[in-house]
Amino acid sequence: MTLDLKFDTARQYYICIPIGNPETLPDIFINVHRKKNRIECQTLDLVKLNQKITDAHNEVINMSDQTVQGLLHEVCADVAGLFRISEAIAMLDMLAAFAQLATSHDYIRPELMASLVIRAGRHPIRERIHSHKFIPNDACATPQTRLQIITGCNMSGKSTYIRSLALMTVMAQIGCFVPAQYASFPIVHQLFARVATSDDLDANVSTFAAEMREMAFILRHVQPRAMVLVDELGRGTSTTDGLAIAIALAEALLASNALVWFATHFHDLARILSEQSGVINLHLAADITPYANKMTMLYQIAEGPVPDRRYGLELAKLVDLPPAVLQVARTVSESMDRLTQRRNSPSRAVAIARKRKLLLTLREELILARNGTMDSVSLRQHLVKLQDEIVLRMAAIDEKVNLETGSDSEILDVQQKRNENGSQADCTARTSRTDRASERNSTRNPLPSDHLLVDSDSEPDSVGHDSVVLV
Repeated sequence: MTLDLKFDTARQYYICIPIGNPETLPDIFINVHRKKNRIECQTLDLVKLNQKITDAHNEVINMSDQTVQGLLHEVCADVAGLFRISEAIAMLDMLAAFAQLATSHDYIRPELMASLVIRAGRHPIRERIHSHKFIPNDACATPQTRLQIITGCNMSGKSTYIRSLALMTVMAQIGCFVPAQYASFPIVHQLFARVATSDDLDANVSTFAAEMREMAFILRHVQPRAMVLVDELGRGTSTTDGLAIAIALAEALLASNALVWFATHFHDLARILSEQSGVINLHLAADITPYANKMTMLYQIAEGPVPDRRYGLELAKLVDLPPAVLQVARTVSESMDRLTQRRNSPSRAVAIARKRKLLLTLREELILARNGTMDSVSLRQHLVKLQDEIVLRMAAIDEKVNLETGSDSEILDVQQKRNENGSQADCTARTSRTDRASERNSTRNPLPSDHLLVDSDSEPDSVGHDSVVLV
């Protein structure tokens, strides 16, 4: 009979007998379990030995617990000193790491100033991974350039650029040298970053909802001496809604006076906000060689928005997208460009025609004023009212054509002007028409010829209201 001694946590030690031995076991074996190819059992002496092992194990645990408790009572009397020693060792370890980093790498001691200025700054982590390929970049942020909109194609280095600024800021404020040729940083009280957002299935939150949740938190807590990084906001919804929300959030961050770096693929965001005070446009460009079918990422920050050169199509070509798909995409892109141009061109032509018609109407009004019987004072008042009416009607035409062509910056300006002067325009128009009707029917002396502003025989030579001088 072949006997094997086995162990498991439930039964501890037991005996295993292969099938094929005598079918009947002696009565000394207890707790018999028959398996497919073996029999598992124990003996009374084996059960007693297992119990002794369990008792010994429990005794060891009790003795260990008593020893540990006694040691704790002895240590608690000097725990304050131990904490100070631990902090000193941690500080020494950190300073030694800073010293080793500063001496073994091309790092410099940063200055604490009112503005963020970096010359030839590098990403401290990416630089270690790509030590011979990493391209340094400059940065400058002041209260006059506190919102920096960064555009560029995919893989151009936008995210790496803004993250390197945040990492160097943290390194400078903890007393570490930074990877740059020169660097100065303001004291930052808060650091917010909205980057790399994805959906959360456990919380039933989509990508867009996660973005909005993070941005809402930032807007609630942002302060003037904060640093905010926003990377490709609004990509989880439609293009129109994403652009609208990006514009609104960018303006809110601009009003907070925090230092903001806003990386985006919305080129219209850079165009619409470019004229606002405190905004600067930057881009990371790529070099396209059309005939060589080659696209080179420059990874170099430059002023201004990124040129519109269809970087997405060029990048898709480099990742071996099927040529047929690329051709369809290029055809659709060119068709959309032509459609936009055709849509914009008639709108401008219609606006020119409307302005010309308005000037012809103005000519008739001035002829009536010349042939009327108003005195000099009444004529001047009438012309002032007429000028206000013409200016507002010209602005209305500009507003309508801007709505059709998507000129968002002009829309905001004209809409504000219309809101301020809308009620005055209606009142002016009604008063002007009433005065002209009564004055044409009056029988006063004719108007002197030196009060005429437009010759009755001349045609308007311009459609712009800037060339019409009424007073």
